[in-house]
Amino acid sequence: MAKITLGCEPVVGSLTPSKKREYRVTNRLQEGKRPLYAVVFNFVDSRYFNVFATVGGNRVTVYQCLEGGVIAVLQSYVDEDKEESFYTLSWACNTDGTPFIVAGGINGIIRVIDAGNEKIHKSFVGHGDSINEIRTQALKPSLVVSASKDESVRLWNVHTGICILIFAGAGGHRNEVLSVDFHPSDIYRIASCGMDNTVKIWSMKEFWTYVEKSFTWTDLPSKFPTKYVQFPVFIAPVHSNYVDCNRWLGDFILSKSVDNEIVLWEPKMKEQSPGEGSVDILQKYPVPECDIWFIKFSLRFPLQYSSDWE
Repeated sequence: MAKITLGCEPVVGSLTPSKKREYRVTNRLQEGKRPLYAVVFNFVDSRYFNVFATVGGNRVTVYQCLEGGVIAVLQSYVDEDKEESFYTLSWACNTDGTPFIVAGGINGIIRVIDAGNEKIHKSFVGHGDSINEIRTQALKPSLVVSASKDESVRLWNVHTGICILIFAGAGGHRNEVLSVDFHPSDIYRIASCGMDNTVKIWSMKEFWTYVEKSFTWTDLPSKFPTKYVQFPVFIAPVHSNYVDCNRWLGDFILSKSVDNEIVLWEPKMKEQSPGEGSVDILQKYPVPECDIWFIKFSLRFPLQYSSDWE
């Protein structure tokens, strides 16, 4: 009997919402009158598995889930610029294990908050426009990557404050980069997508010496020999409209456009011809009423052992 590969099996269940809910609301909080753009649990440090942070306006707030559905406010940070509007955040950590919150938004400045000492650790200035998403490398959580309206993706070392790599140029995105994600097991690979309707896969393998150098650099961060990575190893025209979210699922990719569906696909790269290859569409998941762009989705933790997304 032939083995059914992931994504080729029939979809189980109904897409019609059930009137009977399998969950219940235990608490509800409201932060002022500004919209919240992101809510992220700390999945990089098991000590804080029940801690999450939110961003909205110029504020970053940290909460903890307690027993009985109680939610406690642990910390709150207000940016000095009242016009700042944070769009995204991610948990990271210093080389000594100190928990960091990394947030960015409309001003294009990335704030690294030391949640252990309750103070700003560093501010990253480099992007020329707003920041749409920040993600942390789970295998090396002192590394974060940012996607920006300035058509670039940047790799940062939160320990030293160095911008290591800039993914942009001749083969880069031709419009806003809306989403970026690290491969869960291949430390060298990232995927990015944006308003040029494409998903691009980049490799850091050739430039990994720069990553290693960023941890031992003792001079000013501005003097670090930041390297431009101009050509992705793969460009995937999976969608015909804006692609506002992509996530790795093993070696497969889940990507979402404004076409009311999330697509699971496999990149078929030609090792001898970077940038070339084909796409094998494995499954399409209908997502009604997602024609409003900039809607994100997440994979259920732990990513390595689960194929659930929500």
